[in-house]
Amino acid sequence: MLAVHFGAGNIGRGFIGSLLADAGYEVCFVDVNNEIVDLLNERQEYHVTLAEENGITSTVKNVRALNSLQQPEKVIEAIAEAHIVTTAVGPNILAIISELIANGLRKRVERTEKPLNIIACENMIGGSEFLKEKVYEKLSDKEREQFDEQFAFPNAAVDRIVPIQTNDDKLLVSVEPFYEWVVDRSKIIGEVPVIEGATFVDDLTPFIERKLFTVNTGHAIAAYLGYQAGIKTIKEAMECEEISQAVKETLKETGTVLVNKYNFNSNEHQKYIEKIVSRFTNPYINDEIPRVARGPIRKLGPNDRLISPAIQYYDYVDGQPKNLANGIAAALRYDYPEDEEAVKLQLKIKGLGYKKTIEQVCGIQAGHPLIELITMELTK
Repeated sequence: MLAVHFGAGNIGRGFIGSLLADAGYEVCFVDVNNEIVDLLNERQEYHVTLAEENGITSTVKNVRALNSLQQPEKVIEAIAEAHIVTTAVGPNILAIISELIANGLRKRVERTEKPLNIIACENMIGGSEFLKEKVYEKLSDKEREQFDEQFAFPNAAVDRIVPIQTNDDKLLVSVEPFYEWVVDRSKIIGEVPVIEGATFVDDLTPFIERKLFTVNTGHAIAAYLGYQAGIKTIKEAMECEEISQAVKETLKETGTVLVNKYNFNSNEHQKYIEKIVSRFTNPYINDEIPRVARGPIRKLGPNDRLISPAIQYYDYVDGQPKNLANGIAAALRYDYPEDEEAVKLQLKIKGLGYKKTIEQVCGIQAGHPLIELITMELTK
């Protein structure tokens, strides 16, 4: 079985590629990094180490790689023969690889009617749907009809922290022990792939929001409050009692939304929160705050980790999301000069003021009580 995986970075090798290889696939990585591509082809294996005390190191075998810039025809050929296609390239790169995927699927329909699932394993909501949109922009109406019958783009929710690292062995990857890969089974075409470590569910939405409102929200709160306090890393931020408590109180708010909305078991969800918080304090994962905080405009979007749970709080809970509002205020103050979005955000605030910026960036209607709550936090 052949898996074509776009993205041979640390997430690609240390998470998705590793699980695919363990499931018995030959994994063909597709990337633009010549050094990594050459090393994968030379060794046809690499090592993954768990970031914990006495971390176990495993060997991922039966791998190879293609350079998408230098070998596009070989990538197209690989897609035509693949049993599954996955990505871990970052949301901004999906549009770039969509043409190559479209051409690979074109070649595939010429030679076989076998179905194929293309799964975007990105830190975004609806990643596979977005990739499908970009692929379908390159197609004729007739091709779209053909593709709908043969190909599927099931969405997925993925979660694994891969710390920033510099290793003498360029292929070695250190990853946290915890991971979660949940795929929308209802959108799968053909047989559901057998991949140990991947969970296939009929309704992905609760899992997406649970992860977004817990892992991503908690991470963002720690980062933005940590930055305001002059702290350099997430681990150091979580060692600060005031910030740690703020993260926990924020996740109580988001947890109440989730429990009320999806009828989650409150005790089980509290255990999930505690597990997530423990991940932020893992001494072997020392994420730098600018990496976690980067892109504040995107993170302050109406459907993202801060605004969405805060808005939904008014729908599912009595009271006001004071801790979320405090975190949102910290994100609005984020002014890291090397972050392009942070610079744009501060210019917008300078020109429009906080309230208008909140309306535009966060997509909150004028007069919504959340705006007043956030501005109150900003004036403290």
